Parts: sequence; structure tokens; C-alpha cells
Amino acid sequence: MIIFVPMKRKIIVKKKRKEGRKVFPQVIGTFLMSREAFGFVSVEGEEEDIFVPASKTNGALHGDKVRVAITKEPKAGTKKHPAPSRREGRVVDVVERSGKPFVGIYHCSSQGAWVLMQSKTMPYDIEVDPRQAERLGVEKSWKVAVKVTGWERGQSLPQGEIVDVLGAPGENETEMHSILAEFGLPYKFEAEVEKAASKIPAKIKASEIKARKDFRDTFTFTIDPKDAKDFDDALSFKVLENGNYEIGVHIADVSYYVHPGDIIDKEARDRGTSVYLVDRTVPMLPEKLCNTLCSLRPHEDKLCFSAIFEMTPTAQVRKKSFARTVINSDYRLDYDQAQEIITKEGEPNGELEQAIKVLNGLASILKGKRRKAGAIDFDRPEMKVRCDEQGHPIEVYQKYSCEANWLIEEFMLLANRSVAEFVSGKNKCFVYRIHDVPNPDKLESLRHFAKSLGYKMNAELEGRKAAKSISELLSKAEGKPEGAAFKDIALRSMAKAKYSTQNIGHYGLAFADYTHFTSPIRRYPDLMVHRLLAMYLDNARSQDQEYYEKECEYASGREALATEAERTSVKYKLVEFMQDKIGQEFSGHISGLTEWGMYVEIEPTHIEGMVPLRTIREDFFEFEEKLYRLRGKRSKKIYRLGDEVRIRVKNANLEQRLLDFELI
Repeated sequence: MIIFVPMKRKIIVKKKRKEGRKVFPQVIGTFLMSREAFGFVSVEGEEEDIFVPASKTNGALHGDKVRVAITKEPKAGTKKHPAPSRREGRVVDVVERSGKPFVGIYHCSSQGAWVLMQSKTMPYDIEVDPRQAERLGVEKSWKVAVKVTGWERGQSLPQGEIVDVLGAPGENETEMHSILAEFGLPYKFEAEVEKAASKIPAKIKASEIKARKDFRDTFTFTIDPKDAKDFDDALSFKVLENGNYEIGVHIADVSYYVHPGDIIDKEARDRGTSVYLVDRTVPMLPEKLCNTLCSLRPHEDKLCFSAIFEMTPTAQVRKKSFARTVINSDYRLDYDQAQEIITKEGEPNGELEQAIKVLNGLASILKGKRRKAGAIDFDRPEMKVRCDEQGHPIEVYQKYSCEANWLIEEFMLLANRSVAEFVSGKNKCFVYRIHDVPNPDKLESLRHFAKSLGYKMNAELEGRKAAKSISELLSKAEGKPEGAAFKDIALRSMAKAKYSTQNIGHYGLAFADYTHFTSPIRRYPDLMVHRLLAMYLDNARSQDQEYYEKECEYASGREALATEAERTSVKYKLVEFMQDKIGQEFSGHISGLTEWGMYVEIEPTHIEGMVPLRTIREDFFEFEEKLYRLRGKRSKKIYRLGDEVRIRVKNANLEQRLLDFELI
């Protein structure tokens, strides 16, 4: 099994080294390589990457940790060339090779054996030992995952070893496993992990039920997607004598079955999260746990960790508590069924309808309060790909959120926030979900761009005032072509949410305290939160902050990898979907601009491809980064982010997952 452990890239260094007569500052960062062999070094904590020409990469490959000397500082734009230049450097040495494998096609001849690359990030083929390939049963032209083991001076190609045999190219299983291998993610459990899970008894001990708060006689239900198998949250509802409501947010108690340091826990920690590719789920826990023992299936006694609230009809929380519980769910609903109840006219008929209608009303109030406090709701369309039984894409459609989704979301947010507030008030080490303030420079660019289109945006671009400015701008542009562009720029200005023991709050949700408590079946940080909460409810001392901070960094890295793999699988299927549409024309809007191309999202599928600038023959276009536009040097014609355009599909490259468009 291939497991890649991402390492947090530290900013290091202010070493200096002589090169000729000059002394250049050096930093350490992550090398991001292109198909053309040039690359960029990303340094943690610095906004701008460092450009490295192909002739100065010094054997570095994509994902490597490198030391780079900064040989050119950026220069401001001129009237003739308004775009500012970027920093430039040369790789001094490779500090640490990436642990992630590369995926390619195995080829052998009498001269040797190689893995041929068709990747966007790997310009070199990798030489391998044909004897190893023979031992593994690799056939010629099969896909394999290969890890670089070295690249000595004088060798024309990097050397590597095959770490996984993936199969014949083009087959759905091969391609999905290739994506997982590319990101160092597993696609199966080792036999000993499955064996350990199989030995866990399904029957709950009577003594365990007796030790818990019993909700089995309280009306309880789940709402999940239609095809879900792991139900990790349920809601209970009861009307109290004083007119208030008792609402329980019940979360599967994975910590009862999975103990720190056991073989299943180690595997779950290594994985960090479940991974959701287009056509499959790669679970964090073995199937017996996630789909049977821990899944809150109806009419079965299930162990939970619960947040229990007494709420008024105006959604004021009067009391809250946390406890280990046992439940027995009365109904398993999907979102469509719950939505039918919400939209049904007339008085509620029965306990289920009453519960859902009341909870939906409370959720609407909670959502309104968040927005008033400064929460930002980007509400971007989520595109889904429907595949046939062989994994071939047959439809691209937009997934819409409705009140039923928001109902569940608001009560999960309430539980997550309440758990974080409880521990924060005790000043003890904890795993928080944090989201930093947005980048003010990028928000300033958004303000200038909005102004160029006739929108006035408040000059206050820091703290909660910035959130209000963003929300007002998005509201004004809602439904207009530029609205999508404003959302994109605002999103890019946002920091990435992550896990940390340093509680700085969650900017996007407008919460001072926030954690992840509600999905321990699919997120390892939630399991850590359950264990910490249990300890602190028993008045345990504060836990080791250094240890948990490292665990937070690791979990954030695993989450980022999983997200990237999920997006890559979607991209692959979208390109596959477009293969029979070469030459067809579509309307769309400009979704991104760079020095080398214009990205266009076509309607109604939101599939994105690129129009290379070199193919726009009417003029030479320069990229004006701060104004998010391309400007014709001769004609002065302008293409802005969000502009409507018409394109023709030119090429669909499955191996590189790229679509090429041409502008009509």
C-alpha cells in the first residue's frame, strides 16, 4: 500500500551564497514543475512563487523540497509592459525528494526499460529495472506508479522503482487507481486491517447501554444522500412542557470501536479522510465499521456521542450538554424526501412532519443569524458527473442545495461550534477547525476590478467589515455575468481552512470557536475531537499541544491531497465526456486569465478548458493581472474575467486531463 505523508514546508532560511561576484538570498520551498521543464518554487507564508527556468532546475522534480537562490527580484510594470515581472531563481540543491510516485506507461526494449510520462508536471521519462518489472508481472504498455530513487550527475534520466502495477490504460479501474496512486492514496485495506475489523463484536454490551444516556424512545431520524451507506449523524426531536424543544445532534461513536494505537486507528490516521472520487468512495474505515457498526441505520440500537440542546421557538439555545448516548433511529430519509415534507402545504401530519418543519424553521433562523454576523455564503454551483456501470460519463449535471440540506448543515454547524466553545472555555488543548482572514491585497484587487465594471465596494477590507463588503458586492452582482468572476476572486483571496490547536476562529462562518465533531466515520480529526471531548468531560488535564499540533498539520495535508485527487477524478471524467465533442461550439464565460491563456467555462455544464493566447490571431494580448483582463496591444480590445465568449472544442487530452478550446 502506498502512503504519502505530506510534510509541512517551513520557510527557512536567510542563507546567502556566492555565485560569481554576487551574493543571492536563498529560501527553501516546494518545487512545482511544468510539462515544459520550467517551474515555480512555492514558499510557505509568501504570496508570490519564484520562477525557475528549465535550465536552472538542477535535477529538481515536481513536489521536491528544494533550496533556491533568488537571482532576480520583481520589477514594477512599465507603460510599455504594464504587467510586473516576478521573482526568478535557480535551484541550488534538492533538500528532499517528494514521496509521491509518478504514473506513466511501462516500455521496455533490448536497451532497457522506462516509464514514459504524459503528465502535466513531469517532463522526463524515468528509467527502471526491467527485472523488477518482470517480477511484478508488468506487461508492456501497462500503467504503473514509479517512485524516483535518484538522479545523479551525468545520468540523462532520473532513476526509479515501480511501486504499483495499475493495469491497461483507458480502463476505468486503471485510471481511478492511477489517480489515487498519483496522490499517494491507498485504494484497498491490507488483510490484517480487514481481519481486525471483522473481529469487532456487533452486539452492544448491556453494561455499555446502561452507562449511556438513553435516547431510544426519543423520536430520531437521519437525512442523507439517496445513495449513502454510512449514516454518521442523526437528529432527535422532542417538544418540552415549557414550549421549548429538545434537539439532539447524535454522531456515530467511532471512538467506542476504534482505540488509540490499534491497527485500525493507525490505518485511519494514515488515511486521514475518506476520498470521494467520481465513481467510488475510498473509505477511511473498513466497511464493517463505516457501513454497519457505526452507521446509524434505522431500527437498530446505535452508540453515539451527542450534543443536546434546549431551544426556544426563536432558535435561542437555553441549555446545552454533551454525552455518550444510545439511539434507535425511527426513519432514514434522503434529501428529496425531506424536501417534500418541507414544501408540503398545510398542517404537519404526524411526528416526522412536525419535527422536520419545526427544525427547518429553526435552521432558517440560525442561518440568518450567521449571515448577520458576517458569514460569507458563496453558494457556487456543484457539478456532478453521472457514470454508467462501466464508469463511462453519460451526464454532467448541477447539484442544487435545498432547505433539507441547509437543515442538516445548520444543526451540524451548531454542534461543531458548541463543542469548540465548551473546550475553549476550559483553556485546554484542542483540535480546532480554523479559517484565517482574507488577503487584503487580493481584496483590494477585487475592489479595483469591481470599480472598473461600475461597482462600488467599501474601502474597509479588513476583519468583519471586509466580509460585509464582499457579501454586498456578491449580492449586487447576483445573476449577472460578472457575479461569477467576483465570487472567483473573492474565493482566491480567502485563506484555506485547516486544523490547528491555535484557535483563531473561523472567518468564513463568522464563528469565534469551531471544530469538526460531526463526521468521525470519514474524518480522522473528528475522531480526535471525540476522544479529547470525552477526556475533558471527565475533567482530564490539558493534553500535549505539540503532539496535537503535529497531528493537525498532518490531517490538513491529508485533506488537501484527498481534495486534489477528487478534483482530478472529476476533471478526468469531464475530459472523457468531451472527447466526442471535438469541433462543437459552446457559449461560456471567462473563468480565469494568465500570461499564457484564457480559461473558459462552457454552459450549462461549467466544464473548463483553455484558449492559448498564441491561438488568438487577431492581436497580441497582454495580461493585466491587477485588472483581471487581457488587452490587445494594437486593437486595445479587452477580455475581462466573467466576459461571455463563444468557443470551439479543439482537443481533449485524457492523459493530461486538459481541454483545449479556440475562441470564435
